[in-house]
Amino acid sequence: MPDRPGRIAEAVLVCLDLGEADYAEGVEEMQELTASAGITARALIKGRRARPDPAFYAGKGKVEEVARTVASTGAGVAIFNHELSPVQERNLERALGCRVVDRVSLILDIFAQRAHSHEGKLQVELAQLDHLAPRLVRGWTHLERQAGGIGVRGPGETQLETDRRLLDKRVKLLKEKLAKVKSQRAVQRRARSRSHVTMVSLVGYTNAGKSTLFNALTRAGVYAADQLFATLDTTTRRVHTANGARVVVSDTVGFIRGLPHTLVAAFRATLEETIHADLLLHVVDASSADRAARIAAVDQVLAEIGASAIPQVLVMNKIDRTRFSPRIERDDCGRISRVWVSAATGVGVEHVRLALEEHSGNALGHKELESSAAA
Repeated sequence: MPDRPGRIAEAVLVCLDLGEADYAEGVEEMQELTASAGITARALIKGRRARPDPAFYAGKGKVEEVARTVASTGAGVAIFNHELSPVQERNLERALGCRVVDRVSLILDIFAQRAHSHEGKLQVELAQLDHLAPRLVRGWTHLERQAGGIGVRGPGETQLETDRRLLDKRVKLLKEKLAKVKSQRAVQRRARSRSHVTMVSLVGYTNAGKSTLFNALTRAGVYAADQLFATLDTTTRRVHTANGARVVVSDTVGFIRGLPHTLVAAFRATLEETIHADLLLHVVDASSADRAARIAAVDQVLAEIGASAIPQVLVMNKIDRTRFSPRIERDDCGRISRVWVSAATGVGVEHVRLALEEHSGNALGHKELESSAAA
C-alpha cells in the first residue's frame, strides 16, 4: 500500500464506458455511492474501452491522466466504478501512488458504516474478509521469510501465510456465528407459520423508499434517509389490517446492480426472511428514469437467492415527485399486481394495506390446507 500523503476523504472517480447501455446511470450511481460513503469527489474521469486492460483495467494513457489528476487535486484515493482484480488493484496503486478502491470495496465500506446490529456487523465483516483474502499479498510483499516462533507461527512461515491462517480462523468463526443466527430465525419463522401469520418482505433497489414505506405501514420509526443503503439491519413488525389478519412485514437491505456475490453470500441469513416470505412488496422509485433496469436488477438477485417464485406486488413509490396518481392495477386473475403510492406523504398507502389484506386471506387458506395435509 503506498504511503503517499493524501486526503482519503477526497477521491478521483474513474468510470470507463465498456459499451454498457446503462453507462450514464452507472456514473450517477457511482457519485451517489461515493457521497453515501462520506467521500468528496474531487474529479470525475471518463473514457471508452472495448475491453478492460488485464494489467491496469484502464489503458496506459488513461492511467497517466488519473495519476496527473490525483496529484493536482491532492486526493488520497482513486475509486474505480468497476470490479478490479487483486493484480489490477496492486498495479494501479503503484502507478498512481495512492490508494485504489473498486466498486465492491466501496459498497463494503458503506455497509460497514451502516451496520449496527450484531448480526449486521458479522455479515459485513465476513464479506470484507472474503474480499480481502486474495489481496493480502500486497501488504506483505516486502517481508522476507520469518523464523519460526513457538505459539506464533510455524517453522519458516511467512507473515503472509500467518495472516492468511488467522484470517481463515476468523472466517470460520464468523460463519459459525451466522449459522446460529440462521437457526434462530428458522425457529421464529416456524412459530409464525404455526400461528398462521402471513410473512411479507419489503425488497427493492437501494433508496427506493422501503424503510419509509415500512414506517408508514407499521409506525416502527426505523431509520430512513435519502441515501444509498440507509438500512442494513432487518426489522420485523406486525401490520394491523382491517380484516384482522395476522401480517408481519420485514424491512430488508436494498439491492443494487452488480451486487457483490460476497455480500449476497454473507447476508444470506438476513435474506432468509425474503426466501421464506409469503409475499414480496417490491418497492420501486417511480421517479427514476432507470426504474425498469432497477426492477430487473432486483429480480436478478431474487433469482440468485431462490426467491423468484414468491408472489410479488410492485409498489411504485415516490409518486409525489412525478405526475402519477395513486391507483391500483390488477392482473388478469383480478389480483392486485401494482400500486402507485407516496410513502413519504402517505398518499396511496391504503392501497398497499388492501394488497396485504387480500393476500393474507389467500396465504391463510394455503397454510390451513398445508396444516391439514400434514395432519
